[in-house]
Amino acid sequence: MSFTDAVKTCFRKYATFSGRASRPEYWWFMLFLVLGSIVLGIVDAALFGTETVQVAPGMVQTQTRSVLGGLFALATFIPALAAGWRRMHDSGRSGIYLLYPLIAMFGVVMYMSFVTGLGAVTGGNPVRFLAEGAGLVMILAMLVATLSPLVVIWWLARPTQPETNQWGPPPQRGPA
Repeated sequence: MSFTDAVKTCFRKYATFSGRASRPEYWWFMLFLVLGSIVLGIVDAALFGTETVQVAPGMVQTQTRSVLGGLFALATFIPALAAGWRRMHDSGRSGIYLLYPLIAMFGVVMYMSFVTGLGAVTGGNPVRFLAEGAGLVMILAMLVATLSPLVVIWWLARPTQPETNQWGPPPQRGPA
């Protein structure tokens, strides 16, 4: 599958979460998204300018108003999610596995909220609570949150299952 065939296929299957997507279909579409974001970031900077903001004493950051890039991201979010979902199916996994990093990060945020709230209840000393064992849980949660995106990328890079699986037959070699 060529670059243009992959982009056309992913837009044709805009919100199709059933079926399977081949590796070339998924990765060519991801390249299209990266290139589109870069190009539109440059166009946004040229059209709307940049702004220098002081983020901390002695630290400045240049920001671009991302009007076109934001619209591009909004327009391509569903097809990117759908292509990833179908790609997971193609490697023999449920599409929900694509969301594992978000689930792990949500768990870390919820746990941090719990520890912060517990610190307020225990007289403002969450350090004592962390030192008594919760720190190990937090380290494990951070490890999972760090490694889960790498595992998902590895799953997305796995070869196509050559046989029909529960999500359908293998994807066609050419345009779908």
